[in-house]
Amino acid sequence: MSALVVYIDLIFAANLLIDGILLWLTGWLVKLKVSWWRLFLSALVGALYVVMMFVPELSFLYTFLIKFGLSVVMLWIAFGFRSLQSYLRVLGAFYIINFAAAGGVVGIHYLLQSSGEIWNGILFTSSGGQAYRLKIGFWFVLAVLPLVLLIFKFIQSSKNRRERLETYIGEVCVEIDGVSVTCPGLLDTGNRLNDPLTRIPVMVMEASLWEGYLPASWKGKMTQMSADKLLLETDGQSFAWQDRMRLVPYRGINRGASFMLALKPDLVTIKLGEESFYIQRVLIGLDGGTLSGEGAYRAIIHPDLIQKESAAETAVSS
Repeated sequence: MSALVVYIDLIFAANLLIDGILLWLTGWLVKLKVSWWRLFLSALVGALYVVMMFVPELSFLYTFLIKFGLSVVMLWIAFGFRSLQSYLRVLGAFYIINFAAAGGVVGIHYLLQSSGEIWNGILFTSSGGQAYRLKIGFWFVLAVLPLVLLIFKFIQSSKNRRERLETYIGEVCVEIDGVSVTCPGLLDTGNRLNDPLTRIPVMVMEASLWEGYLPASWKGKMTQMSADKLLLETDGQSFAWQDRMRLVPYRGINRGASFMLALKPDLVTIKLGEESFYIQRVLIGLDGGTLSGEGAYRAIIHPDLIQKESAAETAVSS
């Protein structure tokens, strides 16, 4: 029978790295900066605790209370104690990340197993019950855990971006000749597109929202042909909103001058949070592409349209 060889130094180094990553990810999740020496010292405590499992006399340390107490000490070393609420927040984030990492490793291990390996791990008890013996290799954990944590960070970052974005997303309703089109719109504080002659702000919308009301010959051409050429195609054709069409010059990202087709609406209603804004002095620029790859919004709201002064001007003009 071959002897079982355990490389304690390797296990210590691996746990030092894993604990460090888990603590760093915890700080990132709760938006707390942690110095590298505190992170290292906290991870060192966790790695030393794992090494103790190979000392039979210290087996009493592997109880729930001791494990929980160790996590409390590790987080105190890494992040300090600012307030009870902040500390409980850090503690909850730490365990969420640990459970997500453990669940991810087990899930990937189960996914890669064959049916034979699964059946070999099933045990039947004397009372007729079933149990499953899980064997996950050390190198497998070391290889998969960083990948699981990277996926967790990516998903959480995407969620945070979406939540931040939603604070700037409102509902836009545009009315033209009795036709109403509603879509989500993103408030873009950097959008300063105005008609240079009248100084009317331009709110950009996806042209596909108006596809049923625009000339059929424009379909599929708005991203290929310039706006002035498209407008020339309507000469001699019956188009109900032809007198509402405008050409708005603008400068693109590449600093090249171009034109955008725009419609003059009867009324635009913007609902942002608990507030509603009603605007008549606005143009609807038509964009032939997709404004958001995720479909989070289909219009870009000009910041001047949600100013109280703009709403007052609209009320006076109406």
